[in-house]
Amino acid sequence: MRLLMAVVLAAGLLTAACGDPAGESILDKDTLVVGVRPDLPSLGLRRPDGTFEGFDIDVARYVAGRLGKDVRFVPVLAADRIPFLRDRKADLVLATLSVTQERKTQIAFAGPYYTSYQDVMVRAEETDVKEVRDLRGRRFCAVEGADPTRRLLALHGMSAQLVPARDYDQCMSLIRSKAVDAITTNDVILAGLVRRHNRITRLVNVRISEQNTGIGIRQGDPDGCVALNRAITQMYQDGTARRFVSKWFSGTGLDTSIVQVPQFEGCD
Repeated sequence: MRLLMAVVLAAGLLTAACGDPAGESILDKDTLVVGVRPDLPSLGLRRPDGTFEGFDIDVARYVAGRLGKDVRFVPVLAADRIPFLRDRKADLVLATLSVTQERKTQIAFAGPYYTSYQDVMVRAEETDVKEVRDLRGRRFCAVEGADPTRRLLALHGMSAQLVPARDYDQCMSLIRSKAVDAITTNDVILAGLVRRHNRITRLVNVRISEQNTGIGIRQGDPDGCVALNRAITQMYQDGTARRFVSKWFSGTGLDTSIVQVPQFEGCD
C-alpha cells in the first residue's frame, strides 16, 4: 500500500510540474493571438477602423516577428487580462500588465519588456506643484478597479480626496473641468493622455514606485518564455526599443533619457 501511495504521489507531482495540461507552446503556433488594451493612447488604442496602435502593439509585432509568427490582436480591459490567458482566448497579453507575485500564481511572465513608474498628472497651469506632497489634501481621480491611489495614500504624510471615475477618459474630463486636481497612475499611461489631450496637463515626474511591465503567458511554456526573452533582449540591443519609446512618448514630459533592458523574471 505504501508503495502504491508513493507511485500515485510521484505521478501527481510529475503532472503538476508539466504545467500546461495541453502541453501547448506558443512556438507551435503560426499565429499568436495577443490581448492588448483598446483604450490607452500611445500604449494600446483601437482606431475607428478596428486596427490597433501604440507602444504595446509595436512591441507585440516585433517579438512575434522575431519568433517567426503572425499576430492577431484582441482587445482586453484590465479585468480581462489574466482570464483571457487562462481561458485560452489569448496566447500572450501585452496590456500594461505589471509583474506581481500574486499574478505569478496564476500566469507566467516573459520580460519585463519595460520599466516605468507611478507618476502624477496635473493641469499645465499648476506650475507650483513640484512634488507629490504639494498636492496634500487635494482631489485625485480614482479609476474603478485600479489601485495607484492606495500607493499614493501609503506615502508618509500624504492625504487626498478621492473622486471616483469609470476610466481615464472620465478622469481627463474631470481634470479639465477642475472637478479634480490630479491623476495618478503608471507614467506611460499619463504620458499618452498628455499627448492625446494637446498637453493641457503635465507630468510632475515624482516616480512614486517602480512598475515592471511583462508579457503575460500561460504557465508551463518555458521554451516560449525563453524565446520571448531573447526577442526582448534583441529589441533593446538593436535600438528598436529606444525608437518605440521615442515614437510614442517623446514631447510628453516623460523622461526617456534611459532606455535599457529590464531585469528579467526568469522562466520556470
